[in-house]
Amino acid sequence: MKSLAIIRTEGSDRAHVQCATGIVSVHTKCGYCRHCKGIKVGARVMPSPYEKTGAQVQSGSVPPEAYLDAAIAFNTLVRDGTDIACDDDSDSGFLSRY
Repeated sequence: MKSLAIIRTEGSDRAHVQCATGIVSVHTKCGYCRHCKGIKVGARVMPSPYEKTGAQVQSGSVPPEAYLDAAIAFNTLVRDGTDIACDDDSDSGFLSRY
């Protein structure tokens, strides 16, 4: 598992990381990538809210609207976080979660 530093744009809420496919947006790529395992906030790595929500939606235990809550939680973690925990050790790049 590797750690990708979040690169922030000055004066903006935009956040990017250096992925195997180049510089990508954390909000539009990392959250929806299977390799994203969490966000480092302080000393802890918080798991990606999309992982648990995706499993629950597929099993039918929660409605698809739960993805909205996962998106809000993910964006909050990114706002407070410093790194993305990525398990793409083979450098294959973005791999869609869905």
